[in-house]
Amino acid sequence: MKRAARHTRVVLFALLLVAPVSLCAAGSPITNPLPNVLLLYLDNVGYGDLGCYGHPLVKTPRMDRLASEGVRCTEFYVAASSCTPSRGAILTGRHPLRNGLAHQLRTNENWIGIGLPQRERILPQYLKQAGYATACFGKWNIGFAPGSRPTERGFDEFFGFRSGNINYYTHTYHGEYDMFRGTECHKVEGYSTDLFADAARDFIRRQAQTPWLVYLPFNAAHYVSSVNMAPGEKPEWQVPGKYLERYGWPANDPDEKHRYLAVLTALDDAIGRVLDTLDDLKLRQRTLVILISDNGAFMLPKCGLEVASNAPLRSGGTTCYEGGVRVPAMFRWPGKIEPNTVCQEMLSHLDVLPLCLAAAGLPLPQDRVLDGRDPLDALSGRAKSPHARLAFGFGQTAGLREGALKLVRSKPSAAWELYDLAADPGEQEDLAARRRADLARLAAEFEQWLIEVKTDASEPAARPPAERPGKKTER
Repeated sequence: MKRAARHTRVVLFALLLVAPVSLCAAGSPITNPLPNVLLLYLDNVGYGDLGCYGHPLVKTPRMDRLASEGVRCTEFYVAASSCTPSRGAILTGRHPLRNGLAHQLRTNENWIGIGLPQRERILPQYLKQAGYATACFGKWNIGFAPGSRPTERGFDEFFGFRSGNINYYTHTYHGEYDMFRGTECHKVEGYSTDLFADAARDFIRRQAQTPWLVYLPFNAAHYVSSVNMAPGEKPEWQVPGKYLERYGWPANDPDEKHRYLAVLTALDDAIGRVLDTLDDLKLRQRTLVILISDNGAFMLPKCGLEVASNAPLRSGGTTCYEGGVRVPAMFRWPGKIEPNTVCQEMLSHLDVLPLCLAAAGLPLPQDRVLDGRDPLDALSGRAKSPHARLAFGFGQTAGLREGALKLVRSKPSAAWELYDLAADPGEQEDLAARRRADLARLAAEFEQWLIEVKTDASEPAARPPAERPGKKTER
């Protein structure tokens, strides 16, 4: 009997030794308990463009499901309503006026400019301290000079393009092929949305045993500029015909509204395939998934005005009205964030970096000022917003929100407008004349913020000359 009991104890002890590997046999052995981070950054997708945000026609079942599996935010902001400064802000956790990249890069700047000052540290540089494998797949748009390229700023791998937008099929920007792997031009064929999603899936499979960061900044649903089309070719929302057919429309349907909705559905499919890869590898439980749009949809002719939606918000990208700076955002982190919840707290994409640092067990940096705050308690419903106020700006436009009140103006010489977003989220009734005390107080707070944001600010990088006179900025 004693020998049998001893044998039983030995067997149990042996089982305990192998249990951590056996429990993960269906996927990959967990060698590090740190959570993975999947950061999905959409391009010009409006507040009202997704099914889970109220669009009555669009087919976005995978993003809608992601929202139900975690928390969907209704008061989530970007600091700047254009592609370049939005990307610099989310990667640094610092406002564009502090990180030194507050403008949209010109064509030549995208190719050879420093862009984001090289003094700035970005998310992968922090996470590599905790042993993360890091990769970026998609739109860079913050400078590609030596020292500014993704694999020189903390990413182990990069596959994507330098510029603000490309042709989805030919991958050209202003007549030049613009797809890179690492720092070298890389010729590849395919629909860009699918290419970036597939590259992310491959990386996740290869890194399944280690903690990883995947920054997946799609170029969808950005409009296709005429400068990225072949001579005589009409710019249109580019999408495989099967996504038009999913709506019951012809594969060659010329209707621009139909084509835009199909672009969103193609994006949704690609995101779904990446999320399926997490499930296939048994990584869902230990992966923080973040999905955010870089700014509101553009409400400009041929750039979204006719087809995109920021409903029920006012205006869109490049402005500081709600349609430009309030964006769809959702977070899924099993065990940390309750599923099927809605967060109505005022949060910012500046908060993503502090959230990721906390998730990785890393301290906040002591050598620079961060404008973001860890939002986990607010996302989990345990606390109010960590921000007393948020400031926005791009070009001549500016804004500031405190509580339900918001200031906004179109240029420094224009009068401030004042809105009560609780009663008027569409910013239709200007209260400036009736609430002068609130207007004066918030205007003074904005001026004080302009002084404070200069603390620890990086000097903007020198800008290379435009390649020819009159070259337009490309978002």
